[in-house]
Amino acid sequence: MDKKTFKTSNPVLREGVFDKSQEQVSGSGSGVSGAAADVGAGARASGESMTLQGTVNKSFLLLAITAIAAGVTWHYAFATNPESLIPWAIGSSIVGLVVGLVICMNDKLAPALSPFYAAFKGLAIGCISAFYEAKYPGLVVQSVGLTICVFLALLFAYTSKIVKATENFKLGVMSATMGIFVLYLVNIVCVTFFHLPIKPIYDTGFVGIGLSLFIVTIAALNLVLDFDFIETGVEKHAPKHMEWYGAFGLLVTLIWLYVEILRLLYKLRSK
Repeated sequence: MDKKTFKTSNPVLREGVFDKSQEQVSGSGSGVSGAAADVGAGARASGESMTLQGTVNKSFLLLAITAIAAGVTWHYAFATNPESLIPWAIGSSIVGLVVGLVICMNDKLAPALSPFYAAFKGLAIGCISAFYEAKYPGLVVQSVGLTICVFLALLFAYTSKIVKATENFKLGVMSATMGIFVLYLVNIVCVTFFHLPIKPIYDTGFVGIGLSLFIVTIAALNLVLDFDFIETGVEKHAPKHMEWYGAFGLLVTLIWLYVEILRLLYKLRSK
């Protein structure tokens, strides 16, 4: 079996998840590498291993669920008042986060829970999008378009080997992503307990716009690591359920990228 080392800054598509899945199937103990290789060979013969086409199909399905759910709350937001659905956005985000954490802890649940994650996140995105659209009409269409363009550009760059997920590249993106995560976590604590938000996160000046540009760049580069993760799973002939897990991880990054692009465009329009 291919022993390609893999690291990703995406907390969902984490290092060693393929080996863990194969060990769960083949059983723990001595000779795990050989057993995993047998599992991979058996999966290839039965057609039950992870495939690129299968992952792509499931990614499109999850995106469709997200879009439909977003459309529901988008409709109700403009039928009433976008700000009135903010509690729905918060509640849906929390439920989606819990579902996502459960999937992260047990990747075998990805086929059953990934659609629910997509649905709850879609409900939240619909509310958030409606809120920004009410402020500046046309902002959502621009954000969706830019997200698609960034995705296609990085997919082309990755498949054509213009951008390679080297170890240094992975380490750099991972460090930056963790730094952003810590910044957001500290901001939540400051807002919740001290009512003192970290100003650059919301600032519409040059500092705030610069920070948003940096975050959008890091979110986009995470797509390269997601592509590499999926490719590695296909090469290692990971179990079939990992198609759902890979699609779920890719959806996490795409949602993050979309929200950050939406925030950036909002700051630019506000300025």
